[in-house]
Amino acid sequence: MKPTLVILVVGLSPSLVGSHTPHLKRLAERGALRPLKTVVPAVTCSAQSTLVTGTLPSEHGIVANGWYFRDLAEVLLWRQPNQLVQGEKIWDAGKRKNPDFTCAKMFWWYNMYSTADWSATPRPMYPADGRKIPDHYTFPGSLRDELDAKLGKFPLFKFWGPLADITSSAWIAKATLHIMQSRNPTLTLSYLPHLDYNLQRLGPDLEDPRIQQDLKQIDDLCGEMIEAADRDGRQVIVVSEYGITPVSDAIHINRALRQAGLIAVREELGRDVFDAGASAAFAMADHQLAHIYVNQPDRLEDVKKLIESLDGVETVLDAEGKRNAGLDHSRSGELVAISKADRWFSYYYWLDDEKAPDYARTVDIHRKPGYDPVELFVDPALQFPMLTMAWKLAKRKMGFRNLLDVISLKDSQIVRGSHGRLTDDPDDGPLVISSRSDLLPTGTIDATNFKQLVLDHVFDGEA
Repeated sequence: MKPTLVILVVGLSPSLVGSHTPHLKRLAERGALRPLKTVVPAVTCSAQSTLVTGTLPSEHGIVANGWYFRDLAEVLLWRQPNQLVQGEKIWDAGKRKNPDFTCAKMFWWYNMYSTADWSATPRPMYPADGRKIPDHYTFPGSLRDELDAKLGKFPLFKFWGPLADITSSAWIAKATLHIMQSRNPTLTLSYLPHLDYNLQRLGPDLEDPRIQQDLKQIDDLCGEMIEAADRDGRQVIVVSEYGITPVSDAIHINRALRQAGLIAVREELGRDVFDAGASAAFAMADHQLAHIYVNQPDRLEDVKKLIESLDGVETVLDAEGKRNAGLDHSRSGELVAISKADRWFSYYYWLDDEKAPDYARTVDIHRKPGYDPVELFVDPALQFPMLTMAWKLAKRKMGFRNLLDVISLKDSQIVRGSHGRLTDDPDDGPLVISSRSDLLPTGTIDATNFKQLVLDHVFDGEA
């Protein structure tokens, strides 16, 4: 077996590899670069699950970053147990081929309770007093303390939210290097999210010096990891899940459904609280895709016509459309909407900002019934945003209960990049770079073939 390092660089596309990414460019020149045909939706959990199983969402079941759990009558995003992903994983296929095969899975998603030999994933602590304390979950459990002792606490607030920056990717890269040096896994999977932040905040503008700086920062991390891999005789694969393209504004799909009398809410403490189980129809919005769950089947056609009429919607998939897109799974909505290239779907369901739920102005990826990229920004209306956040955090440390309510409700246009639909130009989509050009086929690589591609690297084409 040939040890192999796979670096997942979020948001990296062929159009971004060049003068600002010299290490990645050199890897592509000594090996090869190919566009990757990803899945619908082109979002983290769905794409990664296809990469590790070699199957479409219709088989592995990860139809988005979250979905409506019908038996719980709740929308839940960013769940962690690996058992949610159906099908044989890449590391299990490797072990089946050779029992000595080992795998380290560093911050790829669905990382809890997997059969990988070593793993780490974000996992905050939530004490009963309402605090959110940065932490991560590992297997084995002792690895958490080992990484903390070596690298310090995992910088959770730099992993997502308005403060997200290179710090979290640097921590993950160092943790990956430590695992490679101390455990020597056959296959190492590492996840570097840094490009995701400003590509969504600012859009993929290569003329923007901030994007140029981000590319240099992530390239430096990749360069360090590639150098370590070369030194240890490891092969290197770089992959991305999706490409990020420019957007102008959101489609407020749930507001349209509510105005049509299809969404139910409860009033709690003067605020509108979404009630999925009582709603005739609602959307779980996830970037440029939305699963529409229709609890009253006789209204399906009316709901479809309503969604198709919304400005910014490109298409609405019915049962046949879902089959053609590889999304015909019981977890999918009865309908699936895909936005036009320059739009994305918000989860907003309230009609009056004064009645928005209390979590709406916070970073809360678990209670919101949909993805919220506005969490990447501090509310522009705050006069002294950093001072405001510091004061709120200080009060929490003193034992006061308060909301870290610093996210805007009025500025969906502030988001300048998104993903989820397949890009019109492959150069703007995801990619695969390998140090082994002889193992990469010509032309575009299908995401369903990535699992076999990695096994071909490990077993030198004999997998």
